[in-house]
Amino acid sequence: MIIGDLSARLADARARLIIELSRAVTDWGGQVPEDPGVAELAVLLEDAAANLHHVTSSSTRAELVGAVGHLRAADRLGGLLPAVTLWHLGQALQRAATLPGAQEPTTAPGKPAPQTC
Repeated sequence: MIIGDLSARLADARARLIIELSRAVTDWGGQVPEDPGVAELAVLLEDAAANLHHVTSSSTRAELVGAVGHLRAADRLGGLLPAVTLWHLGQALQRAATLPGAQEPTTAPGKPAPQTC
């Protein structure tokens, strides 16, 4: 029963991260589909980066490119390694939060994000 509980917790954590990433993309003007996949979110973040011509900070664009990379890694893993996929999704959310207009991260700077598993 421990494996079932762990699997359910990992699935819940993944769903929460997808929701947070979807909200972030929506905040930046992206049109998020009703039930987005990780690959769709990567494309939407990539489009957001392309539309940030007015942003002169290369570090902001670099963070967004890093977020897209983590989303693509999570997509490649799929359900194979759920804990590693969660890590990539969390990293993508953390990096995407540096964009102008993004909502504040849920954890204070310098404090580790809460562990979900």
